[in-house]
Amino acid sequence: MSNRGVRLLLLASVFTIATCGLIYELLAGTIASYLLGDSVTQFSTVIGVYLFAMGVGSWLSRYVERNLAGVFIQVEFLIALFGGSAAACLFAVFPHVNSFRVPLYAIVFVVGSLVGLEVPLLLRLLSAQLHLKDLISKVFTFDYIGALLASLLFPLFLVPYCGVAQTGFLFGILNAVVGLIALWALEIPNARALRIYGIGVLAFLVAGLFFSERIVAWSEAAAYGEDIIYTRSTPYQRITLTRHSDDIRLYLNGNLQFSSRDEYRYHEALIHPGLARLRNARHVLVLGGGDGLAVREILRYPQIESVTLVDLDPAMPRLFSTQEILTRLNAGAFSSPKVRVVNSDAFAWLKQNRRVFDFIVADFPDPSNFSVGKLYTTAFYARAQAALAPDGAMVIQCTSPFIARKSFWCVDETLHASGFVTEPYHVYVPSFGEWGFILASHRALAGEPEFPAGLRYLDASSFAELFIFPPDMVKVPADANRLNNQALVRYFETEWGRYLRQ
Repeated sequence: MSNRGVRLLLLASVFTIATCGLIYELLAGTIASYLLGDSVTQFSTVIGVYLFAMGVGSWLSRYVERNLAGVFIQVEFLIALFGGSAAACLFAVFPHVNSFRVPLYAIVFVVGSLVGLEVPLLLRLLSAQLHLKDLISKVFTFDYIGALLASLLFPLFLVPYCGVAQTGFLFGILNAVVGLIALWALEIPNARALRIYGIGVLAFLVAGLFFSERIVAWSEAAAYGEDIIYTRSTPYQRITLTRHSDDIRLYLNGNLQFSSRDEYRYHEALIHPGLARLRNARHVLVLGGGDGLAVREILRYPQIESVTLVDLDPAMPRLFSTQEILTRLNAGAFSSPKVRVVNSDAFAWLKQNRRVFDFIVADFPDPSNFSVGKLYTTAFYARAQAALAPDGAMVIQCTSPFIARKSFWCVDETLHASGFVTEPYHVYVPSFGEWGFILASHRALAGEPEFPAGLRYLDASSFAELFIFPPDMVKVPADANRLNNQALVRYFETEWGRYLRQ
């Protein structure tokens, strides 16, 4: 191949390295977020370990003195092998290790070191083809363009349409193909052995791509101990549905959201202590709750004229409005002409909202990271307060007051700091244990509740018990949760972390 052809091939390799390297980094951060929660911490630590490993690899490159092209291609094949299979391997080992962070950071370190080793080798190969100023400008230009492409493709196309395991294998295949093309174009000693090695890596990755769904399904079945009936990765979360006998369970990023055997306790407690005391309620806003189970309870009240549901992930309402096994659970809530679904971030949607609602339901995931924690801040509650009718009420799910006692009362303190009158309460849900809620309003709600027919748990007696807190759950001092401190996330991580380590 001519010098110009070699130069173009090596620059294309820079582009491929940047694209694939960032994809592998994003895959590790995404899987860590799915399996461990707290996306801010997981991405921060994964990126930190990856960049440190690149530094180690760059330092090691100084010891490569001969056969630069051959070593470069060997490293390219190793990156393809380890980077391409990393996502599937992490899913596979998760159910079987006590500390998932050990294999996670080990794989990130290996891939980062190889990428860090590869880049200096490329620079040295190109130094014979380009002047220093051209070398630096072109290498960094291709590197940054590749990084941009990866950062756009990953959330917009790869995760929603390919899934994380398939994405890893696809880009591993790309790495291997580039290595084989470079092997064909460059004059390298022992090229035959390298070619056999590269073809073997490529064949392994193609097989991995073919079996990737089975690998993930097997690992999830082992992790959940239940039959997986549906699983999908979206740009926002991994949705998994399991079935054991007559029990359907929903998991988001590995965290249980409901069990069909007892979800009625949770959703009756979420909706009826507030709505049953609002005689004139006509318009309801549900934030989160994309499974439609809260909407099912709201629609028990014939006077309700409209329900607006705001959920970030369109895959959730779509799933729970099209699958018969799920529409039976939510009583076909999304088919009601009273219900309107909006796919948007609740924080941003409330900022532009001009409507007023009689009842607001904040049914968000627990505040395990800062992106969710913002939905429990004074800033968020100020926006919700502006959308609440003068005689209306808002209810918030607030994690377990038994396991995360300070977290629960932090939400109460935050609502007080936002100007609300609050009524904290709790209910026992067998799948979750003790679970907490807080009713918030401009002024205290009056009157006895008038429950609709057909409830399985709530009645006058159980309603009164909701508001009684035993000594191990009574109020403790806590800071208000604000955007600039996110105290709630710190409380939550500490308390649930302590509980899970027991």
